[in-house]
Amino acid sequence: MDLKLYLQTNQSLVDKALSALLPGPEEPPQRLNQAIRHSLLGGGKRLRPILILACADAVGTQREQLLAFACGMECLHTYSLIHDDLPAMDDDDLRRGRPTCHKQFDEATAILAGDALLTYAFDLASRPIQGISADTLLMAVRQLAHDAGIFGMVGGQMMDLLAEHRKVDLGELRGIHRLKTGALIRCACECGARLGGGTSDQIETLKNYGAAIGLAFQITDDLLDVTGDSQVMGKATGKDEINAKSTYPSLMGIEGARHLAQEQINLALSHLESFSSAADPLRDLARYIIERTH
Repeated sequence: MDLKLYLQTNQSLVDKALSALLPGPEEPPQRLNQAIRHSLLGGGKRLRPILILACADAVGTQREQLLAFACGMECLHTYSLIHDDLPAMDDDDLRRGRPTCHKQFDEATAILAGDALLTYAFDLASRPIQGISADTLLMAVRQLAHDAGIFGMVGGQMMDLLAEHRKVDLGELRGIHRLKTGALIRCACECGARLGGGTSDQIETLKNYGAAIGLAFQITDDLLDVTGDSQVMGKATGKDEINAKSTYPSLMGIEGARHLAQEQINLALSHLESFSSAADPLRDLARYIIERTH
């Protein structure tokens, strides 16, 4: 499979759907809608919505039916980036090679843009899907809310902030990232399998696949903060050291971190052994996670 073409095709699919689903830049309130579009449509890997579609494909569904839910996931992810970039959090000036929302507009507008994307995410995710029961959709939406909030991404972000300027051990670091980064990636895989009509075993297996690639994704992010090119990444590097954050490279060394990331990818691939060639995109996406340069 040509992974580059697969990613380009699906990124374009998601981008077009997002643009169509969002209010136009001239619709009131214009400044808010422009800030939302600046952050949401300014590039990005679209990994989480693509995982939803790929997991649905792996269990055999018509993926187009899940586009609104997948776009909701991307709205939720983008809200988290807008808020993470704020001066009170990570204080970043660049995101995806462009000024962050609060730099392009202002802090108040950025906060409201994030708030709007969070609420719109659930508007999109809760829309009826042909052939999917209301109970099944409700389970997926509830899982999304769980993994985005206190028990997932937001809880992990709080733990990450509290861990700054102190040394944490590997177990605590994994716990932080299992929530902060891993929760939404795991959720994307679980929801894609559920809404795609997967069996309970398939849903659980793809959830475990998501957990493994989620950890590998964070380890790779930590490595890129040390070894990456800021021009390629579209954001500043070296921030973890500046903020005195414990990372996988700081605890294990670069080679140790690379080895752990590869272990997680091997684990993810093992979870796909019972799936047919329909899961090949997931196999290639797992390898891409640790080979990416941004």
